[in-house]
Amino acid sequence: MTLTLEDRITGSLVGAAVGDALGGPVEGWTPEQISERHGGRVRGIVGPFHGDDWRTARPIAPYHKGDGHVTDDTLMTHALIRVYGTVRDHLTAYSVADHLVPDLISTPRWIPELEAEALPLQRIFLAEKWIVARIHYGHVDPREAGSGNIVNCGAAMYMAPVGLVNAGNPAGAYAEALDVAGAHQSSYGREAAGVFAAAVAEACAPGATPTSVIDTCLSLAKDGTRSAIEAVCEAASGHTDFETALRPLREAVAPYDTVGPDYRKPSLAARRPSRAHAIEELPIALGMLLVGNGDYRHTVLGSVNYGRDCDSIATMSGAIVGALHGEGAIPRDWSKTVAEASRLDLLSPARELAAVTREIFTQDTARRRTHESAFTTLTAR
Repeated sequence: MTLTLEDRITGSLVGAAVGDALGGPVEGWTPEQISERHGGRVRGIVGPFHGDDWRTARPIAPYHKGDGHVTDDTLMTHALIRVYGTVRDHLTAYSVADHLVPDLISTPRWIPELEAEALPLQRIFLAEKWIVARIHYGHVDPREAGSGNIVNCGAAMYMAPVGLVNAGNPAGAYAEALDVAGAHQSSYGREAAGVFAAAVAEACAPGATPTSVIDTCLSLAKDGTRSAIEAVCEAASGHTDFETALRPLREAVAPYDTVGPDYRKPSLAARRPSRAHAIEELPIALGMLLVGNGDYRHTVLGSVNYGRDCDSIATMSGAIVGALHGEGAIPRDWSKTVAEASRLDLLSPARELAAVTREIFTQDTARRRTHESAFTTLTAR
């Protein structure tokens, strides 16, 4: 069956949200701790790691991670879609300043992990609060606002919409995401945002495969990001079961990951700009894509059981697989539970983004024809 643009966009966004919700309750833990807590590997939606003590148990409190609740990965993804819905064209760092920042600080929304309406600013992580501090209060040039922020996956985790708007055009997605992410991140955090958007754009292309997605990422990625993806995917190529791949993938990414072996106690060199390093989440998501051979359940559960920042890993791998195979690849019981538990309509953002994507393509075509006409005149003899 030939998947439509709408099929792929819906699959990607729903796939990302479900992956996020599955990974949230075990974020920050090791595969061994996850297995001990759940009596084996996580195979679906589970409750909070600390059970009914989630309100007070540190370091999770006060967030209700689990039971199908999405995290800030999905909240930021939906916020970026709202920006596309307003601008209805390609975005830049100035779009973040003009629209995303006001959305985060002025409009209360339902926050699943808080089980209350609140400003998104009150839920997002420090690396995202940075956008508000730098742009709204500091009046920094949006194109440079990401400089000085901790370098992590904060910008990459919500860049799937950029890839979808540029469906089938990974180079365009990479360039646009680098511009948008400049308001948020620098160094390998910004690079990962560009490469992830490119991965999603390639996954939308007719005939795309997990291998073609990896090849596209390697053709665009720079410095440590490219090296990390190459190392992790080489390690992943020898596995078809995530159980055997968990340790080899961690060992492959470790030389490039600045956080260190204890996720909750980052090293002194953690999250600092570097040309030799990479975020952990994107290479692992791509590695799990290969291990799972593009199967949604296998790919995302591998991402979840990897632990560490597994909600973001599963968000990324879920977005890519969803773009490859459409919404039908995502277990219906999972997406239904996540939508109900999070009190989110997972389909409306996809419909909105698909409509905007068609509008942008029409504008791109007109701009290209204008350029062609001008070039033809310039080169006429």
